[in-house]
Amino acid sequence: MSDSNSTRRVVIASFIGTTIEWYDFFLYGTASALVFNKLFFPNFDELAGTMASFATYAVGFFARPVGGIVFGHFGDKLGRKSMLVTTLMLMGVATVLIGLLPTYAQIGVWAPILLVLLRFIQGFGVGGEWGGAVLMAVEHGAAGRRGYYASWVQAGVPVGLLLANAVFKVTSSMESQAFLSWGWRVPFLLGVLLLAVGMFIRLKIIESPVFTQAKAEDEGPKVPILAVIKDHPRNVLVAMGARFAENAFFYIFTVLVLSYGSQQLGMKNEDLLNAVLAGSAVQLIAIPLFGMLSDRFGRRPVYLGGALFLLLFAFPFFWMIETRQMGMVVTAVVIGLIGHAAMYGPQAAFFSELFGTRVRYSGASLGYQLASPLAGGLAPLIATALLEYSGGRPWPVAVYLICMGVITLVSVWLAEETNRKAL
Repeated sequence: MSDSNSTRRVVIASFIGTTIEWYDFFLYGTASALVFNKLFFPNFDELAGTMASFATYAVGFFARPVGGIVFGHFGDKLGRKSMLVTTLMLMGVATVLIGLLPTYAQIGVWAPILLVLLRFIQGFGVGGEWGGAVLMAVEHGAAGRRGYYASWVQAGVPVGLLLANAVFKVTSSMESQAFLSWGWRVPFLLGVLLLAVGMFIRLKIIESPVFTQAKAEDEGPKVPILAVIKDHPRNVLVAMGARFAENAFFYIFTVLVLSYGSQQLGMKNEDLLNAVLAGSAVQLIAIPLFGMLSDRFGRRPVYLGGALFLLLFAFPFFWMIETRQMGMVVTAVVIGLIGHAAMYGPQAAFFSELFGTRVRYSGASLGYQLASPLAGGLAPLIATALLEYSGGRPWPVAVYLICMGVITLVSVWLAEETNRKAL
């Protein structure tokens, strides 16, 4: 097992790389809520344009299981490090190309087609990213600290969201015509600088010692994903179910709130972005805290507590948003993202510990990514449709979120406790 300094270097490298990849991924979500409906679907009315924009947003989530399967296979056969470098390159290049993409007014129907293709590449890359990043942290970490170390990789997600929304906040404060003309492109083009930093850092870390030892002792299954499906179907389903509430609530709190607040409630985009920024900043502290608590009290109790809290918070969240008072809106998003952190903090170690070393990349990625399109990818789209059905009233969205919460509660309740499990 690597020493503590080596572990810290790996955790920091995984954290920074994950931050960069999710900055790229979240830029698209923010742009979907604020500008893509106007630039790539201008022939639709506002609602239809938003729905079409969120549909392209969902494409990235449907690409994630494909990326998880492909990179999981090679990650289990060849190693974790090389997959992390490849996924980071894919995400960075796709993001920069989105920033260079002509709009519908310039090339017609090819604009949304190319947008969907680049979004698919983003999803494909991030689908392979998560498994490799968390496994590097988990497999370098000492027993009894794995939840804490892996939670720092998870913390890269709100930091990526924080950076994406912060940059969009600056550019969206521009005069409207300038922002729609070229300002929206700036956050995507900045991705090239982050890509250079991330590649430099990731190329310097060492391979997982747990994987290296396991590979030396056993070549492992020829097709790891088939071994996972044959030998660990229950754990794949547990991981999928555990993701439903975590993923759905997160994208309602961070993506739908932008379009709902601006279109249904008439709030300023800048104020809504401020609320998401505040929640993301709090998550940077909350996620490692809950990861640490899962080392002490177990993955299941902490995860179940977060799911139950969010289930009970579904209606109050929208009641607070409907006040249109900035303090209440910020408080609602912050509280919601703290509840989300109670699930997201333990999640990386929890899912990794459900599978053996020679199939861990494939197993953790499959369980994690299969739920992504069904929960997070469709959440803004389903919620927008429910808002239209109810005439702008959010109660159907709250009911939908409660259903997601019940699925997660049942799944985690049926799972085994893993925090003391040997890797």
